[in-house]
Amino acid sequence: MAVLIQITDVHKSYGDQVLLDGAEVTLTDNVKVGFVGRNGTGKSTLLRILLDEEDIESGQVTRHPDLRIGYLRQHDPFQPGESALDFLMRDSQQPDWKCGQVAGQFELKGGYLSGPVSELSGGWQTRVKLAALLLHEPNLLLLDEPTNFLDLRTQLLLEHFLRSFRQACLIVSHDRAFLTATCTHTLDLSRGKLTMYPGKIDAFLEYQKERRDHDIRVNATIVSKQRQLQRFIDKNRAGANTASQARSKQKQLDRLQTSEITADEPTAHIRAPVVQSRQGPAVRCTNLEIGYRFPDGVPLRVATGIDLEIEHGSRTAIVGDNGQGKTTLLRTLVDSLAPLEGDVRWGHHCDIGTYAQHVYTSLPENQRVLDYLEYQAMAGTTDQQILALAGALLFRDSHVKKRISVLSGGERARLCLGGLLLGTHNILVLDEPGNHLDVETTEALADALLDYQGTVIFTAHDRYFMQRVATSVIEVRDGKARNYLGNYDAYLYSINKEILAGERAHKSTPTNTQHVKNSSRDERRSAVRDHRKMRKELSNLERKIARLDEQKRKTNQLLLETADPEEALRLHQEVTATSEALGVAENRWLELQELLSETEPVD
Repeated sequence: MAVLIQITDVHKSYGDQVLLDGAEVTLTDNVKVGFVGRNGTGKSTLLRILLDEEDIESGQVTRHPDLRIGYLRQHDPFQPGESALDFLMRDSQQPDWKCGQVAGQFELKGGYLSGPVSELSGGWQTRVKLAALLLHEPNLLLLDEPTNFLDLRTQLLLEHFLRSFRQACLIVSHDRAFLTATCTHTLDLSRGKLTMYPGKIDAFLEYQKERRDHDIRVNATIVSKQRQLQRFIDKNRAGANTASQARSKQKQLDRLQTSEITADEPTAHIRAPVVQSRQGPAVRCTNLEIGYRFPDGVPLRVATGIDLEIEHGSRTAIVGDNGQGKTTLLRTLVDSLAPLEGDVRWGHHCDIGTYAQHVYTSLPENQRVLDYLEYQAMAGTTDQQILALAGALLFRDSHVKKRISVLSGGERARLCLGGLLLGTHNILVLDEPGNHLDVETTEALADALLDYQGTVIFTAHDRYFMQRVATSVIEVRDGKARNYLGNYDAYLYSINKEILAGERAHKSTPTNTQHVKNSSRDERRSAVRDHRKMRKELSNLERKIARLDEQKRKTNQLLLETADPEEALRLHQEVTATSEALGVAENRWLELQELLSETEPVD
């Protein structure tokens, strides 16, 4: 077993904040390590040190001479106009057949491979980057939050890839389900120290809890002994016959030291709104059509014919691939977006609280964090409860006195979530509530929602959170939204089956493009007509994509320049609508490209 990297007595600080304090760890080949720790402890800094992009103050980082690091880049490494295949060939210097073979492991084929990579969604671009990593044949992969904003299908594809990858990995992630599926070891960074645990994340967390409980018991015993010795010393130090005994006991007392309990850090405690449980339908959708209507009156339909019913007391997860319309459905349910057709009817006495990324634009700029939370809190909420929730959402000490005008986007999003949880809402509609939260706070939020007697409708990328919270599932897919007949585990299983079937087909069946050539004369003529129709639609789509892209660019520029919160909210909504339209148009463009590449007609 070769040692790839060895870290010895490494120290690193930023001002008064100590990130690494004599840190030591050894990374060997063929071992997949999940890297965990609270937000701000220095995980990303350590990755930069391993990449030799950050200097250390003291200590040593020893690298194997044959070390080849593959790092999942967060920035876009693509050149204007190049296809995914062009990028893979340029980046790896490998032939097209090799690049296509590796890209197939991530379902990159047809238009996804030959079309402009800049027009792919973030999830598909991540697949391209992963294929590029593999083509460089690294023996150590460094992945920093690789599942952020990836839909379930892409997350599962990434899992399949990592399980089959025969080299070492170091993966920073807050997603416990992802770490459990991919990593055999767990590395923890806490109080500047690195601890390697030879087991999965769940076993490590259990070990951590047991170790903390053990340290607490030992410390209690030591404190009791210290008091006993101190009483003896105080009683006998002045006596001529007992002074020597007192000095001996003093030496014993000096040797007794309590151990520092490393897990004894601020722990999130979140309380959901206290509401009365109710029975019957909370909301009913009838023949609903969702989408966007542009200023020229032309509608963009995202999903149609939706007939849904969500019961009071349920915790309903909205699932589906990115770009399918999950957020569009949520916005339509809360009347942030008008339906194109059909009805959304809420039951009587429904008090709806909404959490979405754009909500923070409406926060009162001049209020302080604590003022806002106090105003949102239900009657009877104590100052201690408000401060505890603020701390759980990372507003601690002087941060509660910050004015909203100086908060970052992530801080504003967390503040909105805090205001909801202190209110009286009996319906919570949450779009990615776990964003900007660490593992412990996300788990505390899940615990709070499990205790909540109201109704929760939500989306999330964190599977552990989804599995714990969801009691029912609505799937948005292929222009439809329907109640999924099964729980979230059943949905996971079905997506895994689809991916496995695709992998088997990729490995065992060569692409067959001869069926058009072997068809009858009438079939060939029909294929030619269909091919021309697809070409025409493709040309129209390219013009539409260019128009939407320019519209999005101009609106984003206006959003950056405006100082008016109401105008910022309107522009944000316009950008969201345009992005949804772009996503739908791009997905259709890719489908047509793939169909055209597979069904080239023979005249």
